[in-house]
Amino acid sequence: MTLSTQFLTMLAMIGMGSLFGASLDTHNRFLKRSKRKSWIVFINDILFWVFQSLSIFYVLFSVNLGELRFYIFLALLCGFAAYQSLFKTMYLKLLEQTITVTINMYLFFVKAVMILLVKPLRVLVTTALSLVLLMGRGLFSLLKWILFVTLSLLKNLILKPVKMILLFFWKLLPKTVKKSVEKLYNKWAGFLNVVKNYVTKPIKWIKNFKK
Repeated sequence: MTLSTQFLTMLAMIGMGSLFGASLDTHNRFLKRSKRKSWIVFINDILFWVFQSLSIFYVLFSVNLGELRFYIFLALLCGFAAYQSLFKTMYLKLLEQTITVTINMYLFFVKAVMILLVKPLRVLVTTALSLVLLMGRGLFSLLKWILFVTLSLLKNLILKPVKMILLFFWKLLPKTVKKSVEKLYNKWAGFLNVVKNYVTKPIKWIKNFKK
């Protein structure tokens, strides 16, 4: 390994040590260990350490083809210590500001979508439904009026003349025929009342049984 390669390796590992410190603070900031279950914290920690190890090895492999030396670990430790003493406070402030700005932008976007899209669509849908209901009521009232007028016309133009004609023929019938018709009508009325009683008694009995 040449001196230039060793120098680049030292610089790369110092940088990775500082990056590891920043990544660790970011990981702890978003993980919130006190509010998470232990198994979630365990899995996240395992994934974090695996990712950091792979990242450091990838950078090391890119610089010196993955050759390990004792000074590499010292360089990582120096980078981590430099971050802790020089950059940690500044980075945490920057991280909090970034999180705050991101949350505010997200809330602004949500409000903009609500104001520009959701509320107008809601108003349009409500207006359309109101118009449909209003038109439906109007059509129902119109059909009801047409049906009423039609039934009135049928009653006045057809039923009344037919009734008058039947009454006229009824008056022309002999009394004996009238009496026979009246007797037949009374018999049928009595028969229908008997049938009605037989039908309604079981229904009343079932209702009383349910009570």
